[in-house]
Amino acid sequence: MVDNYRVVRPEHLNHHGYLFGGIVLKWVDEFAWLFCSLDYRGCTMVTVAMDEVQFRARISCGAIVRFNVEREKQGTTSVTYRVRVYGDEPGGTEEKFIFETKVVFVRLDESGRKTPLPEPDAHSLTVGG
Repeated sequence: MVDNYRVVRPEHLNHHGYLFGGIVLKWVDEFAWLFCSLDYRGCTMVTVAMDEVQFRARISCGAIVRFNVEREKQGTTSVTYRVRVYGDEPGGTEEKFIFETKVVFVRLDESGRKTPLPEPDAHSLTVGG
């Protein structure tokens, strides 16, 4: 299990002045892919699915957003990561849960076809690696 952080800046805000949902989903995909790439070094991994997302709270400019990434399961050609998102508002005393989702990646060969995954890298940053 690994945490990564982002600071919400004005360019990340929607027309209501809160973090734009598309930006946070981009970060979820990016951080999950990053740790997937560390788990399966040398493999071409692409996102094929993201679970349902339901935002539980909004996030303001200046908030620190924490992304908790954990490898959940590995199949023959795909791997699933659970990403939990939390926000810590500027001046806040505790972070709040925003949402969680699962992101599924598949390994592709040089021809773009699914191919079996190796075992995760022994020096992986996620639990079980």
